[in-house]
Amino acid sequence: MADPFNSEYPSVEHLREKARRRMPRFALEYLEGGCFSEINLRRNTDEIRQIKLRPYYLRDYAGSNLETELFGKTYAAPFGIPPIGLQGLMWPKSTEILAKAAFDNNLLFVLSTVTTASIETVAEITEGNFWFQLYHPTDLELRDKILDRAEAAGCQCLVALADTPTFAYRPKEIRNGLSIPPQMNLRNVIQMVTHPTWSLSQLAAGIPEFKTMKPYIPKGLNMKHLGLFMNKTFSGRLTVDKLKSIRDKWKGKLVVKGIVTEEDAQKVIDIGADGFIVSNHGGRQLDSGQSTIEPLTNLARKFGDKTTIMIDSGLRSGSDVAAALASGAKFTFLGRSFMYGVGALGKKGGDHTAVMLMRQLRQVMEQIACERVHDFPHHLVED
Repeated sequence: MADPFNSEYPSVEHLREKARRRMPRFALEYLEGGCFSEINLRRNTDEIRQIKLRPYYLRDYAGSNLETELFGKTYAAPFGIPPIGLQGLMWPKSTEILAKAAFDNNLLFVLSTVTTASIETVAEITEGNFWFQLYHPTDLELRDKILDRAEAAGCQCLVALADTPTFAYRPKEIRNGLSIPPQMNLRNVIQMVTHPTWSLSQLAAGIPEFKTMKPYIPKGLNMKHLGLFMNKTFSGRLTVDKLKSIRDKWKGKLVVKGIVTEEDAQKVIDIGADGFIVSNHGGRQLDSGQSTIEPLTNLARKFGDKTTIMIDSGLRSGSDVAAALASGAKFTFLGRSFMYGVGALGKKGGDHTAVMLMRQLRQVMEQIACERVHDFPHHLVED
């Protein structure tokens, strides 16, 4: 297999610049945007990059090993592709592209309930090696139907989403007509016309749809009524009782995404979940919240020996992954970085981004003399 790394784009910043030229503005802003003034969006990455690592230059060093075991499966690296809603809107067929890249590079892929490929499609691409993130429906019968499909498809782990109890206030999405209910305005049409690569790819792929939800959506809904249907279907917050019910039904591994407090972490452990992901939904829900790296450090100290703690939101590079691992995370997820890769390089973007991030992380490990992923905390400089 030829090396998928493209030396013209050695960083996520280079990928972003290329993607910016290829994607319509509304699609790029959906990918990049946060809520309100995007303060927490910036805080996530800024505070991760305040973490300092300690190098040992005279230590005997046998080389680095990125392999990481998670719930009995060994992955090629300690990072994966998280659940991302409406991926096919940002770049056509990007869910399928990234699922295949994850499978080919032995990385973890997590499918969202509200993205643009179905459970069955991703199961076929990954040969069942994927996780599924559940947006908890208001209707328990619908929830059970979705869970039965995930189980039948071979899904290895269910991720229950906790950090979106309400639809966010995202000014860019509202202005672009991507709020709930959505609408397409003249500005967006002009942007599509001026970005022919995206438009032609979208034409070939077909209109983006909520493929997992498609069997349950009434036929013939216009965009407005589709938005109202999705709003009604997924309104309401995740509760301990809902989690207990999921734990009783779901026999595989269970992870809760969106944990940032000790109180919620203890509840997750008490109901028998196998781990949690420290997340603030990429800075897209609460502008005045903490960054993810701040609660991660505290939660890892208190609960790190009791459960599996992971992190997403704000990570962009291999160096960011290293900082999160040093701060106590057992595993990490990078969403926007992989979407920039697909936006920049299309079908080749997932493989390129995977290799790029692994090379970046390996360089950090070799620089500081960290042989194995779980040794990173020994290199943390604590203020």
